[in-house]
Amino acid sequence: MKRVGILNSGGDCAGLNAVIASAVVTANKLGYEVIGFEQGWEGLLDPMMYRPLTLDAVRGISHLGGTILGTVNHGRFGAKKGEGQSRRIPADVLQMAADNLKKLDVDGLIVIGGDGTLSGAVQLAAFGVNIVGVPKTIDNDLMLTARTFGFSTACQVVVDALDRIHTTATSHHRVIFVETMGRHTGWIAFRAGLAGGANAILAPEFEFQVPDLVSFLRHRQATRRSSVVVVAEGAHISSKGVHWGEKSEEEVNLGGISHYLMSLVGGLAPDEFEMRHVVLGHTQRGGTPNAADRVVAKAYGCEAMKAYDRGEFGTVVAYINQSMITVPIDECTGDLKRVTADTLEYITARDLGVFVH
Repeated sequence: MKRVGILNSGGDCAGLNAVIASAVVTANKLGYEVIGFEQGWEGLLDPMMYRPLTLDAVRGISHLGGTILGTVNHGRFGAKKGEGQSRRIPADVLQMAADNLKKLDVDGLIVIGGDGTLSGAVQLAAFGVNIVGVPKTIDNDLMLTARTFGFSTACQVVVDALDRIHTTATSHHRVIFVETMGRHTGWIAFRAGLAGGANAILAPEFEFQVPDLVSFLRHRQATRRSSVVVVAEGAHISSKGVHWGEKSEEEVNLGGISHYLMSLVGGLAPDEFEMRHVVLGHTQRGGTPNAADRVVAKAYGCEAMKAYDRGEFGTVVAYINQSMITVPIDECTGDLKRVTADTLEYITARDLGVFVH
């Protein structure tokens, strides 16, 4: 029986288990045995961590959040240091991964991950490993695919929070800053902010000046007496991004910008606003996938295994115009799909008077 491996790496998100289960079911029909590597790429390296993924092993997992294989977003296979910055994985690490696959008689891999994971996959493919990728990011910012699973669920978490925050902001006449994920792109902030009735949406793609925001909040205070501001963790303030936290060797840690921004507004307008901030953080990653994410995740899993069986190695499955296609992995990495002034969510928010700048 042919044997294929499957792994996921990077941050978790809703829908991962649905991809795994669907790939295993499809593989079984096509005559493959599946080996699941645990803890991302680390499971492929010494000492290996893996287990067989039978139909029984994946039965009933598609509705579960997280991943039964576990995951890491660091380690010896890390191929990204930040936005647009790639790192060459040491040749001995890549060779170890390729050799370990041969020891297990694994012919190739289904790799589920985002920009960093897929960048690593490109480098491993150069060592003769057959790979088909599945795009994974709750940020929905990978090139050449219209939808990534986990994004819809993450947005719904934010919308549910905004529905609650609006009522307390209105009751207390407060300005409340709601921090969402979005290191380099603002898809979650814009999609959820627009759906959840945010009064201002601040994202990495659009620089804004704090004095302009203060003027907007003053107008809101005079006319509506409360405001809800959605701010992506990598929002662009006054010609530079705010890095709240320490820089590590691998990547800049963002987070806490809502508190920082609240302090900047307070400095320019002392005692004018009663302000609070909420960091939604990993609540956006965890939990049960919604219907939209379950469906697209299952489609990704099925199509990835079929593409592997067709021999379409070195590709990533992409969702385009309600269909699944394959595109070269290297065309999906190295740059990000960003919100622009032509994006529907941006145009609609601006037309409705939302502060977006």
